[in-house]
Amino acid sequence: MTATVSLVKAQSYAIDELMIQLERTLEPLGGMGAIVKPGDRVLLKPNLLTGARPTKECVTRPEIAYCVAELVKAAGGEPFLGDSPAFGSAYGVAEANGYLPWLEQAGVPVQELHGQRYATEASGELAHLRLSQEAMNADVVINLPKVKSHLQLTLTLGVKNLFGCVPGKMKAWWHMEAGKDRDRFGTMLVETARAIAPQLTIVDGIIGHGGNGPSGGEPRSLWVLGASTDVFALDRALVEVLGAHPADIPTVAQSIRLGCCPDLSEIHFPLARPEELAIADWEFPAQLMPIDFGMPRVVRSTFKHLYIRFIKEPMAAYANR
Repeated sequence: MTATVSLVKAQSYAIDELMIQLERTLEPLGGMGAIVKPGDRVLLKPNLLTGARPTKECVTRPEIAYCVAELVKAAGGEPFLGDSPAFGSAYGVAEANGYLPWLEQAGVPVQELHGQRYATEASGELAHLRLSQEAMNADVVINLPKVKSHLQLTLTLGVKNLFGCVPGKMKAWWHMEAGKDRDRFGTMLVETARAIAPQLTIVDGIIGHGGNGPSGGEPRSLWVLGASTDVFALDRALVEVLGAHPADIPTVAQSIRLGCCPDLSEIHFPLARPEELAIADWEFPAQLMPIDFGMPRVVRSTFKHLYIRFIKEPMAAYANR
């Protein structure tokens, strides 16, 4: 199994500089034109976790989405942006994080994600998964994760970001149903990623989110952009950059067990190698929390989501008219 992972040092979200670095990152993969063909409908799937901490680098930066959208359009594709946040709507979380001016400038609509049951290549309880119709029906999925620490999974990278293609509160149900077993939960995330099968993953690691993530930590400069057509190989490379052990990251451990992830020695690095970008003092969570959600937490989470999406967001929109 051979995969190409393109890593570069990037130190700015300024559009001109960012565009240069993105094009450089994609060049070893054949450029955006090797991924997107004229007329393709292209889902841009950023990390839109929350609108509650817009200055803390909890989400993929809108400048990344903007530049990627421009590259997609230049290749003849038709980009749209979608996610299924834990709380609120994709539009509301995008607005809270400053996305709307960038999306309007690029002419990119935001679509909420809707679920449907799909067969997978897995067996048993994972033989069918409820996934986003918009992701499954897109001609191309471009995964745009943020590098973050995670209180339950140690790190959240490309594979975990695709859990956002599980719509609505189905994510909370999976935490309750499979969260008592880290390996089982990690396997579910890997099978979700395999089913979505993104054609391209571009990771925002210029400024990451360290400590008690995915939203309770603090910004941390990494100065890394990465891209690959193999989301599992990219995650494996990022684990090396951050100085983590693959066995400690459920998504990486299970992707290796399932044969999805190549050995580090089998990954081709045409630009920078992980050790050249390595971070010696990345801040991991101080203490890991259980993955599983009890029923009371699922109920509270559901009510919070409904309140934000159908009361708080509409009231804010009305007040700003």
